[in-house]
Amino acid sequence: MNELKFKAIRSSGAGGQHVNKTASKIELMFDVEHSAVLTEDQKQRLKSNLQSKLSKAFILIMQCGESRSQHKNKALIISRFLELIKLNLIEEKERIPTKTTKAAKKKRLANKRKKAEKKSYRKPPPID
Repeated sequence: MNELKFKAIRSSGAGGQHVNKTASKIELMFDVEHSAVLTEDQKQRLKSNLQSKLSKAFILIMQCGESRSQHKNKALIISRFLELIKLNLIEEKERIPTKTTKAAKKKRLANKRKKAEKKSYRKPPPID
């Protein structure tokens, strides 16, 4: 949480004249490159997974202006940030390719034979 930087900005949308004088929208900034919490491997994973959301200096910028309350927006953006980081730090397991079993091969070939036999009955009888 110490590495997160928050900035309150004027929000757009509903609220009438109140919108013009209060800064209720919250902008969160997190520097992935200079983070002391993340390991080098985690930084690389975040850089590759969040390419479209990072600036050229590898700073993640998120905004929330859903609520009229600055505190609610801050809580929302923190929860979204934590969820985003958690999802993108998960390592995907490498898939181990498996062979088809002998029983599965036999079953497939038997079904194939049955279908071929069924279709052979549809042919007109040979004329001698």
